[in-house]
Amino acid sequence: MGTSNGRPTIFITGAASGMGRETALLFHNQGWFVGAYDVNSQGLDTLKRDIGRENCITGVLNVTDRAAYKAAFAGFAEATGGRMDILYNNAGIGRGGPFADQSFEDIMAVVNVNFVGVLIGIHEGVELLKATPNSMCFTTSSSSATYGMAGIAVYSATKHAVKGLTEALAVEFKAYGIRVADVLPGLIDTPILPPGAVEAAPKDGMFRAIPPRAVAEVVWQAYHSDKLHWYVPPELIELDKAATLTPEVVRDQFIASGPFAGIDAATKG
Repeated sequence: MGTSNGRPTIFITGAASGMGRETALLFHNQGWFVGAYDVNSQGLDTLKRDIGRENCITGVLNVTDRAAYKAAFAGFAEATGGRMDILYNNAGIGRGGPFADQSFEDIMAVVNVNFVGVLIGIHEGVELLKATPNSMCFTTSSSSATYGMAGIAVYSATKHAVKGLTEALAVEFKAYGIRVADVLPGLIDTPILPPGAVEAAPKDGMFRAIPPRAVAEVVWQAYHSDKLHWYVPPELIELDKAATLTPEVVRDQFIASGPFAGIDAATKG
């Protein structure tokens, strides 16, 4: 296990692959000390090898386990002298299908990882953020937080919740000097996607496949900004505007595209 030795620090969940891994690599290359956490121990071992154990601390973490989260933050604080410049709540799972056919176990697994896990992480990590000047609480939402997506209804609902939490905490945490923001990714080429999703994606437009590095770059930009919501790709903001101003029109467009167009269009950030 390394120590930060005065370097700025980032704590990342879901760090073993995809957007989390790319973010860890980017911040390492910028001279930051990385805390990388995931349920995938093999992926963490590979990341540790690529970053160098002196430049990071890693740990297996189920984000729904509050006691495990407390322990992870304690270990991170020991390695960083109590400093956490960025808390990046990135861990998430995607389980879809018609809502009426989904098992309740799958429904609650999505809720617990994608939203309850975020609540635990922020609630347990806020004291470290308070203790660090100019800190930022950053969370992965999804383009499915623009309009509820059929076929991934519960996933979409959790990402709406993340977006709303981000907006509320951006107001509350201002008193502590903590900035709060999120990213709403579209179709990102990560292991969360079902097989064939990237190949079937359009070659251009807001639902084209985007490499996870693009999200990592947004995390870096967000730290140097006061912007609240980040869209990847940027065209997704138009869907968010349309869903807010004319939700019936968006609804009817999805219905016309098929009963489960949302899962095909995609949005698994």
